[in-house]
Amino acid sequence: MAEQTTRSVRQQRPSIYDVAKVAGVSHMTVSRVLNGHPNIRDSTRTKVLQAIAETNFTRSSIARALATQRTMRIGVIVDAPVQYGPNSTLRALESAARRAGYAISAFSLSEDEDHQIESGLVELVPQGIEALCVIAPRASSLDVLRQQSLGLPTVVIKAEPEAAMHTAAVDQQAGAALAVSHLIELGHRRIMHLAGPLDWYDARGREQAWRETLLAAGLPVIEPVVGDWTSGFGHHVGSTYDFSQTSAVFVGNDQMSLGLLHGLASRGIRVPEDVSVVGFDDLPDAAHFLPPLTTVRQDFAALGALALEMVLAALEGDSTTGQEMIAPELVVRESTAPPSR
Repeated sequence: MAEQTTRSVRQQRPSIYDVAKVAGVSHMTVSRVLNGHPNIRDSTRTKVLQAIAETNFTRSSIARALATQRTMRIGVIVDAPVQYGPNSTLRALESAARRAGYAISAFSLSEDEDHQIESGLVELVPQGIEALCVIAPRASSLDVLRQQSLGLPTVVIKAEPEAAMHTAAVDQQAGAALAVSHLIELGHRRIMHLAGPLDWYDARGREQAWRETLLAAGLPVIEPVVGDWTSGFGHHVGSTYDFSQTSAVFVGNDQMSLGLLHGLASRGIRVPEDVSVVGFDDLPDAAHFLPPLTTVRQDFAALGALALEMVLAALEGDSTTGQEMIAPELVVRESTAPPSR
């Protein structure tokens, strides 16, 4: 009798479909409201929240796992987790998953080991993950995954589309084009690029857009300097590079920009009076660089919510593939100005 009562309680527990029925919307709309998706009408959001209250819907992963015999767990493999972009993406994905009642099991890849995707799968799959999300900033990190046939819904977060996979990303090329166009509009004609390592999808997209934007404006393309994302490398460039024929620098990330500003200052080269500098990422401290850094902001919270939305859609049987993009934003501060020469 006790077992029958427990089973009855479990069966009566409201689901996301019950909320959708009461609100008169689709279950995907309910999911978007739960995940804080920005593109929801206020009236629709209010209806869904009222339906949630009316049905006493709870997103408790424990309760849902008991009711459905599901683990409510998503596996995440994250490459280069010490870097700002992958780390911020992981945190955003964890927050979005938590709001939707899912738990995250993460496996981090380091840069000095081979076949780590395979090791991550060996660790995560036995935990009963229902789907897989791969934060894959480097091209080399996907080689093994392409050869696997897991039978798991999989979403890859990377800046280039991937055949036969769901992918999500901030639009790196659009962000780089914003940065370079800003410098061109200020009057700069010789714009150097301090790039990130070109095994990274983000670095490749930013370098490509820098080059194409210059060419479209009829401006010369100076051979880029390829760095390693670190402020130390940026400082080296700022301390040694010949800037006599360059009035502006588009830098592949804010950390290298910080080092570059330091290196330039050590030589008495003023920013922005002598050289303008634009970064990429909008680190929390970018507004407090000397001078405050003009940079491209990536909305990692929106990216995490989008990736989770794609995972949930795949779990619901959506087999379509393609790439979804988050638009970046140019944040203009004091490190850019019209050229003085």
